[in-house]
Amino acid sequence: MGFMDKVKSQATELAGKANEAKVAGQAKIGEVQARRHADKQLAEIGAIVYGQATGKGSDSDESKVADLVEQLKKFEAEYGPISADSSAN
Repeated sequence: MGFMDKVKSQATELAGKANEAKVAGQAKIGEVQARRHADKQLAEIGAIVYGQATGKGSDSDESKVADLVEQLKKFEAEYGPISADSSAN
């Protein structure tokens, strides 16, 4: 194998590794964004519960909470359990 063949082989190998790193990085970014979205949904549930506890709730609160819970269940199915401690995410 000539010198140029070795260089081409190494360049191809490095390009493959770079592509793998890119895909892994994009997956991690997607997970971080999904976790932030889940945190916002949890905060929204908390705000609804607070509103209900203080007498400021509305008639649509029950369906909003049910919708948010379903979305969070889908999140857990894809990314794993949601921690009760938001600083752990």
